[in-house]
Amino acid sequence: MLYNSVNTNVGAMTALQNLNKSNRELSETQNRINTGLRVASAKDNGAIWAIAQNQRATSSSLNAVKESLQRGQSTVDVALAAGETVSDLLLQMKEKALASSDTTLDTNSRVALNDDFVSLRDQIRKAVNNADFNGANMLLGTGATQIMALANADGTAVITVLAQPMDLGTGALTALTDTSSIGTQALGFAMITTINQAIINVSASLSALGTGSKSLGSHLTFIGKLQDTVDGGIGNLVDADLAKESAKLQALQTKQQLGVQALSIANQAPNSIMSLFR
Repeated sequence: MLYNSVNTNVGAMTALQNLNKSNRELSETQNRINTGLRVASAKDNGAIWAIAQNQRATSSSLNAVKESLQRGQSTVDVALAAGETVSDLLLQMKEKALASSDTTLDTNSRVALNDDFVSLRDQIRKAVNNADFNGANMLLGTGATQIMALANADGTAVITVLAQPMDLGTGALTALTDTSSIGTQALGFAMITTINQAIINVSASLSALGTGSKSLGSHLTFIGKLQDTVDGGIGNLVDADLAKESAKLQALQTKQQLGVQALSIANQAPNSIMSLFR
């Protein structure tokens, strides 16, 4: 049996509850459209938000990994450029040494050849000293720096590229010192063997550096793809389907208008009681 009362309007209360629900859903939908996110905070979905935050931390960490790999690759590439210069200088020095081994050379010619040889020898040291990037030099004798670039987001793995000393008297050029010369025929003849070995050693060092640079570059490409995949996964978890939300927005706006009308009609019901007293 229906009761008429001015104290309690059940119909109005029901209509108000439905209108409040519509308003909450409309507000939620508008927030998703404004932010582009289905899960913008922990209160939207605590579990999904926590997973997304963990993945965001991984993605941010991968930025540091990429920067470390890029620094390492740049350092190796600088060393490669300097090493190739050293190799070219050695080829020229071999030519001078071979010419100096000629027994028919006069004194003036031998002195000129030795001056050229010494100049080329000194250029090796200059090239090595300038093979510096961000404070790291992979060629500088006993102070040569090896590269240990980050390889994962946890910092538990690294990619190592060993130093390849090419300074005079060290590493690949152990037998070629800052006093080496071709001032005599005997010295010139002996220097041919020394430089041949130096060329072999430098070539091996350049091969190692080239392999290291390629490894860093390959891993950098992989990390970039991995970060893109992680970012895509985060989007799958938290991004809103804006086409769906747009359609839902229109439906909720209509529902809100109908709720307002229903509440207005329900609030008019107690007025019917007045007719009983006429």
